[in-house]
Amino acid sequence: MSTWAIVVAGGSGERFGQRKQYLPLGGARVLDWALRAAGQHCDGVVLVVPADAAGESEPLATTVVPGGTTRSASVRAGLAAVPSDATVIFVHDAARPVPVPGVWERVRAGVIGGADAVVPVVPISDSLRAVGGGAIDRAGVVAVQTPQGFRAEALRSAHHGAPEGTDDASLVEAAGGRVVVVDGDERNLKITTPIDLERAELLCR
Repeated sequence: MSTWAIVVAGGSGERFGQRKQYLPLGGARVLDWALRAAGQHCDGVVLVVPADAAGESEPLATTVVPGGTTRSASVRAGLAAVPSDATVIFVHDAARPVPVPGVWERVRAGVIGGADAVVPVVPISDSLRAVGGGAIDRAGVVAVQTPQGFRAEALRSAHHGAPEGTDDASLVEAAGGRVVVVDGDERNLKITTPIDLERAELLCR
């Protein structure tokens, strides 16, 4: 069984104010932490970066490719660089740098167990309300994390025709694939604000 990861680090940092994936974190860069985690669980790692950074050396990655104009396009750019004999493919956001080995292991087990896509999720503790009014029952809602894991053939098939989606599991589901959820980890935070980076500093030690 050949396992590969696509680490998506192609964001422009527009919302954050700069490219957060290149910011320092615990003696390395944010994306280095994600690359190390992927490298510990996979045979190879494809790193997707902004087009103007594609020529930079990234020793923690097997291959570096330029991303596209959307997240889905960036994943497809990474997918094109994954060897055709890969059987399991992880897709992970570089903006989730905190090491959580148990999540990677649970996701892998779900794919090996027969799922087309496996998504780590965590409960939502805050009360939810629709913008237009009305409470939302949080009992039926979870927050989605990465790494998401896929049977390679299912992921490639889901991206055929260049569809767009908020995440890759949604594309697999839309294509008729079987999606399974597993426990994520609250420490597996996504860096979207400077405060998130401060929290990650405490966890990446």
